[in-house]
Amino acid sequence: MCTFAALQKLPPVITCTSHITCTLIREDQDLLSVCRLCCLCGTSIMSNPSNMCVSCIRSQVDITAPIQKQVTVLWCKECNRYLQPPKNWVRAELESKELLTFCVKRIKGLQKVKLVDAGFIWTEPHSRRLKTKLTVQSEVFNGAILQQTFVVEYVVETHMCPDCSRAAANPNTWTAVVQVRQHTEHKRTFMFLEQVILKYNAASTCINIKDIHEGVDFFFSKRSHAQRFLDFLHGVVPLRYRTDKQLVSHNEQNATYNYKYTFSVEIVPICKDDLIFLPSKISSSMGHLGPLVLCTRAMNTLHFMEPNTLRTTQVEAPVFWRAPYRALLNSRHLVEYMILDIEATGQTAAQGKLELADAQVARVADLGSNDTTYHVRTHLGHLLNPGDTALGYDLTRANFVDDELENFLQKGNTLPDVVLVRKSYEERRRKRHVKGQGRSWKLKRMAMDTEDTMQLKKGQQAQADRRQQDLERFMQDLEEDPEMRSRVALYKDPAHKPVAAQQQADAMTDGYDDEDDLPEIPLDELLDDMNALQLEGGPPGAPGNDDDEDMEE
Repeated sequence: MCTFAALQKLPPVITCTSHITCTLIREDQDLLSVCRLCCLCGTSIMSNPSNMCVSCIRSQVDITAPIQKQVTVLWCKECNRYLQPPKNWVRAELESKELLTFCVKRIKGLQKVKLVDAGFIWTEPHSRRLKTKLTVQSEVFNGAILQQTFVVEYVVETHMCPDCSRAAANPNTWTAVVQVRQHTEHKRTFMFLEQVILKYNAASTCINIKDIHEGVDFFFSKRSHAQRFLDFLHGVVPLRYRTDKQLVSHNEQNATYNYKYTFSVEIVPICKDDLIFLPSKISSSMGHLGPLVLCTRAMNTLHFMEPNTLRTTQVEAPVFWRAPYRALLNSRHLVEYMILDIEATGQTAAQGKLELADAQVARVADLGSNDTTYHVRTHLGHLLNPGDTALGYDLTRANFVDDELENFLQKGNTLPDVVLVRKSYEERRRKRHVKGQGRSWKLKRMAMDTEDTMQLKKGQQAQADRRQQDLERFMQDLEEDPEMRSRVALYKDPAHKPVAAQQQADAMTDGYDDEDDLPEIPLDELLDDMNALQLEGGPPGAPGNDDDEDMEE
């Protein structure tokens, strides 16, 4: 006999254990005062609005019948986007919330029931299938609520979107172009900019990239994409830009016009390690800084430092372009010096990262030929020791063409003979290269089209050598500057062979190794290269990740 007290201990939900889960949810607990028989099969059941057991309700009603169980979706493998009818293409990663929302909205008949839960079911990567598991509720006999769980299968078909179709048919069908320029003798700034773009995937909407003299051109199919890319550049490098547009065609009947937009971007012509002579008005506005200063950092702002006093300042791009000036000497004019003696003055700055010191130096090229030495004041007192080498500017042999500098010298002022810029590790790197110990890391490069240089065949080899030197110097900057290194992505080089244990033991028995203080990148800062590991991904059925825009260095 079923009593009321026994019914109060029963769970409020009745669940069927078959492959289709049917749950009868009671809305009124007062109906459970007595046990009743099912009106169809006669089974003793708890009282419910339909007076039927779960099995009979399942056999009589299927709330998932009007819901679509198989859906076809279109996917563009070039840009990894899905078609949201009628003509909207949305980007969604595999098993993401965006893709789940997109899949649920494509189901017809789902608005007739109440959606309770939804989730993905794992499928093979190359099956070109997506599966979602949905749980829905609907009201059936006399107010009873039936809950069922079912699976919807999506067939993924490849279809090229209009943007990719136009780009494949004619790569020159661009709408906006961002022309980035910097008037310097090297392209290290563009190498840094390239790595930042790769790290944040800022050029994902770019249809073509062209490497030309003194800059790079980025082509886009939409003006909004170019504007978004320009906003990204503002946060990376100091720049100014102007916008122009050219009429391509127009329709007089409906008053529509087609334009091509050009964003001309000019980066500040000041780079790291450049020696700058500040004009008198600029120096006065900075608190009479300098006028001879070094550029210690060139990110979205310029960082200047006076090597004789360790005073520093920052210059924003708008302030620079009000009264622009150029570098007196750049890194291509650096000369190697030997540190004969050095004595710290005790003055420090930048939380101990800079220390003022008086040093006696001599040109490495003059050793053994003459006894010319120079007494200099440097900011590298925390790094240099007698016997070390440093790179600096030789102002005694340099020829300057600068009106502000001539006026400064005519007033009786003088310039220092030597300005040391940074510590040199060239000899240590040469020894390591002789031992066959290369770098354990590498950089990725963007796929760029080069300009037509058929008329410059004679200078191609020299240009390639200069670019290789700039790349080597950029990689050295990454090793020596942790802050700069934190803004780019570095990858482990699978071709690197670590030093054998026996060679390390031999080096330890030889005594002190001057390579111990050679800057290196810790392994915990390196990322695994997915392409090198041959890991495949992307939407179901994709042949893998076709990263044509990434080239290993």
